Amino acid sequence: MPKTSQLRLAASFWEATRIALDSLRKSKLRSFLTLLGIILATTTLIAVTALIHGMNLYIAEKVSNMGSDGFRVVRMAWFGPFDPKKFLEMQRRNPQIRPDEFEFVKEKAALLKDVGMMAQRSARVSSHGDSVLGVDIEGVTDNIPAINNVQVESGRAVSYEEVRRHAAVAFIGNDIRERFFAGRDPLGKTVEIEGLPYEVVGTAKSLGSVFGNSQDNFVMIPIESYFKTYGSHNGIRIIAKAKAQDKLAEAQDEVRVLLRSYRHLGPGQDDNFTIFASETIVNLWDRLTATISGMAVGIVSVFMIVGGIVIMNIMLAVVTERTHEIGIRKSLGARRRDILNQYLVESSVLSAVGGLAGVGIAWLVAVAVRSFTSVPMALPWSSVFIGVGLSATVGLFFGIYPAQRAAKLDPIEALRVER
Repeated sequence: MPKTSQLRLAASFWEATRIALDSLRKSKLRSFLTLLGIILATTTLIAVTALIHGMNLYIAEKVSNMGSDGFRVVRMAWFGPFDPKKFLEMQRRNPQIRPDEFEFVKEKAALLKDVGMMAQRSARVSSHGDSVLGVDIEGVTDNIPAINNVQVESGRAVSYEEVRRHAAVAFIGNDIRERFFAGRDPLGKTVEIEGLPYEVVGTAKSLGSVFGNSQDNFVMIPIESYFKTYGSHNGIRIIAKAKAQDKLAEAQDEVRVLLRSYRHLGPGQDDNFTIFASETIVNLWDRLTATISGMAVGIVSVFMIVGGIVIMNIMLAVVTERTHEIGIRKSLGARRRDILNQYLVESSVLSAVGGLAGVGIAWLVAVAVRSFTSVPMALPWSSVFIGVGLSATVGLFFGIYPAQRAAKLDPIEALRVER
């Protein structure tokens, strides 16, 4: 393209942009009503994107502490739509995980880097006359904190010897430390679990919360001490890590085969236990977000079409208002392409301004939700560009007919129209 033509095109673009912004400024209410559909569509799109992006980060960081190479074996777990009949059948069919099964897996599995056992229940914890109800009491083997990515803040975690000796020691979460030992060193102090004393040997770094529920409200004690107090018949789970991430599926299959053989399950019988990894949680979340995204696309499409139709009608009215002006421009040498470009740019800029307003509103919503609720929202920059770009594209598409109508006006007939 010759340099003169490029300069003319650039001048035409900026002139059309100036006219569009001028029109917005002079008729604020009309502009707001014109762009309402685009604003709502962009706000919905960006808000849903921020929610999904924030939740994806949250799931990756908080919900799954198994890592990319970890998995769990439990009596039963439910993923997907709830089926009461199947749930009752699993309750009847699936026996509790037993310590001897853990020992068998630990001894026979060749594809595991580490494997531990854990049991859990809720109980009352007290110290120096102060009590807390609903604390997670976790009976653990010595390697569970490392497998679950629980880091030591002070002291140490439960040791192998303490597990073997049924020692009355405790490794406490940050909530328990803050409640009973705020401003004091908890090491060597005592907490009571249902009246039984346990010496604190270490504290964990804060894990934060998941959907408003604290992950730091726990006390870990040796698994054998747990069995001694509560028995070994309920709530046991096996927590394992594969030797490598690419061996995860093989490691799960190996553990599945070992447990099936230990439980004497035939080839035609279903598993009477559940194995799941972080990938299972992520896949479940992906299915949920796909549904949310589909609904959002439907809503956004309706808003965008309505907004586009309103912009087209407004641009038709603008063309009618400026018929005399178009006639003057054509009589002075303006080409059809110049008129067409002007109105296409003007409708695109109008729509893009609506998109920017929608982005701003969505950002405020995301900040408010993140600040005042436990719902995580994170606004990716890509969604901002997509929102504004989509809005401008809608304006461009629905501005084609008014722009063509303006470009085809006969200059003589246009000049006869009274201003």
